[in-house]
Amino acid sequence: MRRVRALGGALLRAGRREWGPLGSDVRTALGAGGPRAVPMTLAAVCLTALLQVVQNRPWGYGPVQTLGAVRAGDPLWAGLLRTPLSLFVPALDLPVWGALAQVLLVFGIAEICLGRWRTLLIAYVATLAGTLYARIGVAVGPDGFLGLPGSDARVVDTGPSAAVVALALCVCCAYRARFTGTLVIVAMAAEIAVKDNLAGKEHLAAVAAALALCALPSLRGRRRARRRQGLDEGVGTRSGAPPIRSWNLRRGPAQRRSWW
Repeated sequence: MRRVRALGGALLRAGRREWGPLGSDVRTALGAGGPRAVPMTLAAVCLTALLQVVQNRPWGYGPVQTLGAVRAGDPLWAGLLRTPLSLFVPALDLPVWGALAQVLLVFGIAEICLGRWRTLLIAYVATLAGTLYARIGVAVGPDGFLGLPGSDARVVDTGPSAAVVALALCVCCAYRARFTGTLVIVAMAAEIAVKDNLAGKEHLAAVAAALALCALPSLRGRRRARRRQGLDEGVGTRSGAPPIRSWNLRRGPAQRRSWW
């Protein structure tokens, strides 16, 4: 019994370390603003539900497919134009409640923790990564590395799943929830092992896009550190003194700092 309690306590402490800061931020935001804390997420849920209703009507299926259905065999310009809306078009072969739950939960957490515009950017980049991968995979063929059969060029590629995967990883990266982030990656790899299809490989493309986005701040930080080190060492100056920074010359409440 003591061992069970000790194990339970250890798991509870690990869960607090992993999700404590994230849960605190989400509770604080929802407690202060309620639904007003996630307006973009609620709009996305409503749009997804509306598109589901419309595409299941005889008069609505065609327009939704024209505006939001992406296929690897379509012209590239058409795929790029349809990609933003395709994120909110539920897949016809999957239950719509799954898409709505994914958007509400993951988009909502990301909107609170990462910000509205960053959430939209990550979602779009991940969806675009999956769309472009499908084209490359079909071009490579089934015999190439991560290639796809030619029949996948006609598969309708819609839904928020790739964006959900990328957002989950970016939130884990922002809050240093390494165990959860690793589980997401392992789950996507296991999906490929169990069911090797277009959707699963697009999820891996979304993972790659998310990891690249997570690495950007670190690369920027290293670049800035090297620049500051060069300034401290007097690189590019004749006297050896640090160069004058333009933001030091502008004082007062209207001061604008030029960091770039």
